[in-house]
This record gives sequence, structure tokens and C-alpha cells, in this order.
Amino acid sequence: MSVSAKWLNKVKWDEHGLVPVIAQEVGTNDVLMFAWMNREALEKTITSGEAIYWSRSRKKLWHKGEESGHTQKVHEVRLDCDEDVVLLKVEQVGAIACHTGRHSCFFQKFEGDVKEGDWQTVEPVLKDPQTFYK
Repeated sequence: MSVSAKWLNKVKWDEHGLVPVIAQEVGTNDVLMFAWMNREALEKTITSGEAIYWSRSRKKLWHKGEESGHTQKVHEVRLDCDEDVVLLKVEQVGAIACHTGRHSCFFQKFEGDVKEGDWQTVEPVLKDPQTFYK
């Protein structure tokens, strides 16, 4: 695809050609997940209207929900003031954004003090991920 559009050139890509992306749910404003995009992923996201990320572990484009069916319909795409972070305002199809079967990837909350505190799980698993991943 590789478009050299002015808007793509405005993004400050890191040394690997990636930009961090935050997915936020339209309506609730819940932060659902954090991921990465390269130029092609951002362009395809804009073109398709669904979130497409870059998987650093698999080194390939990753259409959110391609296996689970839990896609993200993109309502807005924003760039932060430093032009180095993208915010997607999305509708999370199926209510599950996390590969653990939870609504959000940010389901662990620090509770307690510095000496004896720990991370506590504060969101339930909505669906067993074994049921939607092969």
C-alpha cells in the first residue's frame, strides 16, 4: 500500500518505524489496550475503519480480532502534542479487548503501600480465551 501522504509523515516514528497506540473505548473512555503501529498499519486502519496493529513478536500486521472476532471499529484517530503517540477511539466489538478474555488489558490495580502492596486483579474474565483462540 505504502502511501507517502503528508499526514503519515507528520507522525514521529521510532527507530523501528513504529508509533505507540492507545485504544480507548468510545462512550466509557476506558483505556482498553496499548499496541504499536507502523505506517502501513496506520494507513490500513484509516482505510478500513477497523484497528490494525503491528505485532512486534510476530513481525507482521495484526488485524485486531482476526482470530477472536473481537474487532475494534475506529471512530476517531488522534495524534498527541509531541506527534509520537496515536490514540484510537474505538467501539470494542464483543466487549473483550484483552487476550485474557477481559474487557481491558489494564485489569491489574496496585493496592496497598510501597512495602506491602501488590497488584490485584480487579476485572473479571468475561469469556474463556480458549473458546476464541485456536
